[in-house]
Amino acid sequence: MLWLKALHLIFMVTWFAGLFYLPRLYVYHAMSDDEISNERFKVMERKLFFGIMTPGMIATFLFGIWMLVAYDWDIYAHAGWLHAKLALLALALAYHYYCYLCLLDFKHDRNQRSHVYYRWMNEVPVLFLVGIIILAVVKPF
Repeated sequence: MLWLKALHLIFMVTWFAGLFYLPRLYVYHAMSDDEISNERFKVMERKLFFGIMTPGMIATFLFGIWMLVAYDWDIYAHAGWLHAKLALLALALAYHYYCYLCLLDFKHDRNQRSHVYYRWMNEVPVLFLVGIIILAVVKPF
């Protein structure tokens, strides 16, 4: 079981590294005004999203579900902290998808948002991470 937990955490860190870094790339991409930079950011964003972030997210969910099934699901099914954690994970998944929509906007040169917007967007995964870690470790309810 500890191997499942370790793999779950490794891929969660990978996923969240992407959730932190991709909006930061969007900040710099929104500030770029030359074609070379624009194309370079498109490549970096695509490789991060499809090569690191999305596989990390999928593996995080797979190992998390495996742990829930392997442990006694009947006990966890009634744990309030788990329901709250799963709700935050659903929001993180929605954020991941929103990052994809932003990636498409940049890919097709139709971004209308400023670098300031993406600076604020960059702070959102911090809230998810803090909440998820507190719920998983402290299990407050």
